[in-house]
Amino acid sequence: MEAEVRPLPRFEYFSPSSLSEALKLMKDYQGKARLLAGGTDLVIKLKKRAVIPEAVIDLNKIAALSFIKFAGGSLHIGALTRLTEIKDSPVVKEKAPALVEAISVMASTQIRNRATLAGNLCNASPAADTAPALLVLDASVKLQSADGDRIVPLAQFFMGPEQTVRKPGEIMTEIIVPEPKGSSTFIKLGRRKAFTLSVAAVAAYAQVSKGKFTEVRVAMGAVAPTPLRAEKVEKALKGKEVSEENIAKASALVKIDCCPITDVRASAEYRTEVSAVLAKRALRKVSMGEK
Repeated sequence: MEAEVRPLPRFEYFSPSSLSEALKLMKDYQGKARLLAGGTDLVIKLKKRAVIPEAVIDLNKIAALSFIKFAGGSLHIGALTRLTEIKDSPVVKEKAPALVEAISVMASTQIRNRATLAGNLCNASPAADTAPALLVLDASVKLQSADGDRIVPLAQFFMGPEQTVRKPGEIMTEIIVPEPKGSSTFIKLGRRKAFTLSVAAVAAYAQVSKGKFTEVRVAMGAVAPTPLRAEKVEKALKGKEVSEENIAKASALVKIDCCPITDVRASAEYRTEVSAVLAKRALRKVSMGEK
């Protein structure tokens, strides 16, 4: 038997050509509208009736939301910029290698050609691969509404699965990454080598001077209700000598910050153990140059 084809739910459709027009629509619909950027998640949710909005606001005609630039000591990425464009950008490769590495192992080429960075963040999946990379890069996001705008550190953005601090009338318009002074990397473990959700993911950033860690950031994905920083690891390494022993001891501390679930991809216990392994590999790479 053929599967039943269900039509999309009925909703109003808008395709504004300016950000101001989109913000006005968001204000008019008071949280009952959904934004369409890449559509790689929204269209599936619409088909499954997981969301039934009163309106869908298509942002794709707003050219001002698609850009990559380095200005004022920070990397700025527009909300509508496609993942493929970010992955292939020379300035992103130079300033944010962890982000490039994360995007390179996300989904398929076809999805990366369509999906956006802002969409990956706003969906707030615990396994969003770009989130750990941006967390260790100390990124912030710009949220705009008809009433004004605000800059939110990404570390404060996620509230839970599919939950963020973004208010009903707000649109994420930009991701901001301060120029890093150290090295960053991203490592992911999935059930396949490509087109797979993370079983666990770890990103790391380090600045080293005279053989010691002067700055350390570690972030994890798919091991808690939200992507998160492994602060115990960071505190354990800052100011310490770069050594195999120190990295191994500190990496084990990620187990304290982990609170994963058991699902079809892996058990909670496995996720916890493998996160420590990934953290060790990532820290060795950014501090010792190991591959």
